[in-house]
Amino acid sequence: MNHPSAARDFLRDPERAAWHDQTLWMVRSKRDRMAARVPEWEQLREAASQIKKHTLAHLADYLEEFADKAEANGIHVHWAADGDEHNRIVHSILKRHHVNKLVKSKSMLTEECHLNPYLQQHGIEVIDTDLGERIVQLQQKSPSHIVMPAIHLKRAEVGEVFHEHLGTSAGLDDAQQLTEAARQHLRSHFLTADAALTGVNFAVAETGGFVVCTNEGNADMGAHLAPVHIACMGIEKIIPKQKDLGVFLRLLARSATGQPSTVFSSHFLKPRLGQEMHLVLVDNGRSRQLARPDFHQSLACIRCAACFNTCPVYRRSGGYSYSYFIAGPIGSILAPNVDKAAHSSMPFASTLCGSCSNVCPVKIDIHTQLLKWRQEISQAGLQPAWKTLSMQVMAWIIQRPLLFRFSGWLARKGLPLANLLKLDPWTQHRDLPEPPQESFRHWYNNQSNKTPVNSENRVNPVPKGPTPTP
Repeated sequence: MNHPSAARDFLRDPERAAWHDQTLWMVRSKRDRMAARVPEWEQLREAASQIKKHTLAHLADYLEEFADKAEANGIHVHWAADGDEHNRIVHSILKRHHVNKLVKSKSMLTEECHLNPYLQQHGIEVIDTDLGERIVQLQQKSPSHIVMPAIHLKRAEVGEVFHEHLGTSAGLDDAQQLTEAARQHLRSHFLTADAALTGVNFAVAETGGFVVCTNEGNADMGAHLAPVHIACMGIEKIIPKQKDLGVFLRLLARSATGQPSTVFSSHFLKPRLGQEMHLVLVDNGRSRQLARPDFHQSLACIRCAACFNTCPVYRRSGGYSYSYFIAGPIGSILAPNVDKAAHSSMPFASTLCGSCSNVCPVKIDIHTQLLKWRQEISQAGLQPAWKTLSMQVMAWIIQRPLLFRFSGWLARKGLPLANLLKLDPWTQHRDLPEPPQESFRHWYNNQSNKTPVNSENRVNPVPKGPTPTP
């Protein structure tokens, strides 16, 4: 699947595309208002960026410190080189405890590793307990957004899903009633689950503890009721000190949804009495990304999705137009590291406007990395043949001034025709801007030939007055 063709499918419904765009921009606007209320917002961003840079530079040391502290706290620590090993580790834990039902809070890492279908193939029922995740799970789909998994669906569509799977009244679209139906449906699963699995937002090397942030309390319900708690985290989620948490917790929810903080920021340090706690640390290509000087800073991402909410391409093309489990600008940086050929179109799903970098709470230079991935993909010959040929033709024309000027004249005359005939992919969904009446060269020559301004009429920036005595 490539992004242009998938985006074209999404845009077949222009009303939905416009609604999706406006909904995400509303979230972005909330982020801006919340950030404006924090006078030290930019200092927080800089602090978070520096902490992450330091941590990534000493990642091996902090991982060892964290694992030692966690094991001293009574947590069983496991290491997984890739997604397959992660799945085998989780399955072995569940098999040892004869688990038939697992309640799972939101975890993009388990989406990355395709844990759900793996466990289901081995006879284990997996219940996603985040409301958005549960909705798309009932549809047998993946999340379209890493923070708001079902943001692409309207309330009436959620009502249809609940009517089909939960037996609610047909045509139900009241948000409170739909939420109550989900609450009652999930409560029975919390009470009967044999184990719980959570993600990890932050892990603290100094203490060996970790933090899980939710708005619904579903991670707490699962972890506190089940006899076995499994937490899965990418190795980049480490931060050095407990005091560093305050910086990231102030940035995370404000950047993600425009809230002062998540409703639940749950700290796990050790298993409760009678409970068994496991922590699975996963690499799955992160070490490879860390070794890339141009791209390693992408591992600083705290998964707030602020870049999704501001990106004009994501907002207008939807999450399912991307070929990786993480969509949007940050996904377009991470995906080629996993499989450059399979995700070669993703770095081009961007206007390079820089808005993603401007809103990133840890100041990742996202648009710069997107441009660098484009260069790598082009050099690897993974661009479509027509695009490579068009760039070669353009380079040939630009090197010939007379031909270049003629092409500019032809383009100015032909743009209205391009809009009319919809010959260019861009013009299939929007009009190209009106061409200027003259070229820049023609305008510049005309300006140069005009009479220069008299020097007496020029504004003298130095105030007149007596010459100062040396």
